[in-house]
Amino acid sequence: MSTATALSYVHRFEPASLAGQPALLLLHGTGGDEHDLLALGRAVAPGAALISPRGQVLENGMPRFFRRLTEGVFDEADVRRRAHDLADFVLQVREAYGLSAPIAVGFSNGANIAAAILLLRPDVLAGAALLRAMVPLADPPKADLIGKPVLILSGAGDPIVPADNARRLATLFKASGANVEHQVMAGGHGLSQEDVSRAATWLRKSLVKR
Repeated sequence: MSTATALSYVHRFEPASLAGQPALLLLHGTGGDEHDLLALGRAVAPGAALISPRGQVLENGMPRFFRRLTEGVFDEADVRRRAHDLADFVLQVREAYGLSAPIAVGFSNGANIAAAILLLRPDVLAGAALLRAMVPLADPPKADLIGKPVLILSGAGDPIVPADNARRLATLFKASGANVEHQVMAGGHGLSQEDVSRAATWLRKSLVKR
C-alpha cells in the first residue's frame, strides 16, 4: 500500500491481490480522510485494488468533497466543479496504476460526490455503492447509465437524509438506465455491519452479471 501526493488528490492506493475484480474508489464522509474506508473496501471486495482520495474542501477543519451551505443544502456550483475534478483524478489514477473503470463506494458526502460523477461523467465509473446518499443536483443533466449497477443503502431513521430524497435519487438513476437496488435498513446515518454485508453481496452479484 502507498500514500501518494503526485496526482491531483492526496490518496492511498492498495494494489489488487486477486485478479478479476474492478478497483474500488473509496469516498469518505465529512471529517474522514484517505484512511477512513480502507477497511470497508477490504471487507466488501477482498483482494480488489483500492483507491481512497482525501476530499479537498475543509469545513471547520474537516475534509469534504464539496462545499455545502447548510446541512443538506449543497453549493451546487461547487458540486459540479469538484465532481469534474474528482473524475479527472480517477482518469489519472487509472493511467498511473493501470486500472479499469472503478466502482465507487461512498459514504454520506462521499456517496453524494459519487452520485454527481455518475450524472456528470457517467463513463468514469463502472458503478457505485452509495451509502446514505442524497440527490446531489437540483437540475441534473440526462446521463446515459444504461446497464451500470448502482446500490443505494439508506437508513430508515436517518436524521440527515430524508427518505423521499433517497427515493428520488433511485428514481433518477433508474430513469437514466442504471440497474438500481435501493435498500432501506433499520438504523440512522452511521454505517453498520449490515452495510458491509449488503454491499459485499451486491458487489458479488454485480460481478457475476458483468
